[in-house]
Amino acid sequence: MTEERIRIEKLAFGGSGVGRISGKVCFVPYSCPGDELTVRITSEKRSYVTAAIIEVITPGDDRVTPPCPLFGSCGGCSWQHVAYGRQLAEKRQIFAETLWRGGRIPGELIGDIVASPANYGYRSRVQLKLNADNGKLRIGFYRQGTHFVDDVCQGCPVAVPVVNQVLAQLRELLRTFPEPTRIPQISIDAAEQGVVTIVSYIGSDRNGTADFFNKRRDELENVTGLYLQTGKKSTFQKVFGNGELSYSLPSNSTAASPCSLSYRPGAFAQVNTLQNSALLRLVQTFADCSNNDRVLDLYCGNGNFSLPLAGSVSSITGIEEYADSIAAAQDNSRHNGITNAEFICADAAVGIKRLIHDGRYFETVILDPPRSGAVDVLSDILRLKPERIIYVSCDPSTLARDCGVLSAGGYGVESSVPVDMFPQTYHLESVTLLKLRPRS
Repeated sequence: MTEERIRIEKLAFGGSGVGRISGKVCFVPYSCPGDELTVRITSEKRSYVTAAIIEVITPGDDRVTPPCPLFGSCGGCSWQHVAYGRQLAEKRQIFAETLWRGGRIPGELIGDIVASPANYGYRSRVQLKLNADNGKLRIGFYRQGTHFVDDVCQGCPVAVPVVNQVLAQLRELLRTFPEPTRIPQISIDAAEQGVVTIVSYIGSDRNGTADFFNKRRDELENVTGLYLQTGKKSTFQKVFGNGELSYSLPSNSTAASPCSLSYRPGAFAQVNTLQNSALLRLVQTFADCSNNDRVLDLYCGNGNFSLPLAGSVSSITGIEEYADSIAAAQDNSRHNGITNAEFICADAAVGIKRLIHDGRYFETVILDPPRSGAVDVLSDILRLKPERIIYVSCDPSTLARDCGVLSAGGYGVESSVPVDMFPQTYHLESVTLLKLRPRS
């Protein structure tokens, strides 16, 4: 297709660099702001085109050499070729532009982005794909836009070291597994205490597979627990060890000890431990709790954001539909001596309706919804009329949309802070504070 010359102006959500060709917006994957490029047009739409790099004529000042040999092929990272400081600046700008377009949130309400203390070696959980053919075993990630497995022979540079150690041990072990084509995926999850591996198995000899790993457990010296999964999460079968994964977070009360939290295999947990603490600090600051405050934690998981607040509030009510996460939250309450927290296993939309029916009231609502946002619960949050809403988001577009709905219902954004949970990618988390506007 057509070859063109282009200068890259900025980065976009989705990872591509952005420039213009004959006045038309052009998206170029793996480009960097300031790059002068020769590109090949790969597709053309009414309002934009996409292109692939043929030659970097002059690299931008922030272009760097990616450390991973699979960068550009593996579908995991999109920005290893961009200096970290520039990644942060671009993420904040993308975040601010998205919130303005989708929710008319002014740029002056966007805080400085919270940088990750580690921009490599930070990811504590990875899901690895497996492929075995012609006697060759590949363990890694799908190549961009395909189901071909790129083998991470030397480990993944964004994973914490212990994950790569376990990966190397599993690689050696699986060379002797009799049905390598029957294991499509392995998940490795590392916490401050515990490293759990979940092996997906699609063959018919479930007991034989469990026996294989159990007999070879000494070869997985870093693994504290191993589970076999043959379908949905309900099919988890413990093969050996302890499945508990635990970590600590600072309490909101200066008199209290750090809060020790655990979660179970297959449950959600933030993959960047240090940045999870950064999210919590923002939640604690925005909550500005008093001893009389009642806190509702929607999509509460294992109580990650609410339980560290327990010592400085009247009560905590958490709602989560995944039963193992609720069980973990209840265990966490007991282990930390917390007596003012209750956790309800229910879909968030169903659970909040029950609370409204019972006449419950909360000064603070915390929500950490999935990427699709919180559209199912917004109308009920507005019925509750809390004084403040603290919205933890992993998607700027759905956050902007939901803030628009809340704004129409009488809430105003006080502050929104992006947090770089995922260096080397375009993804980010954020924490936003909304307060009920006084009636005029």
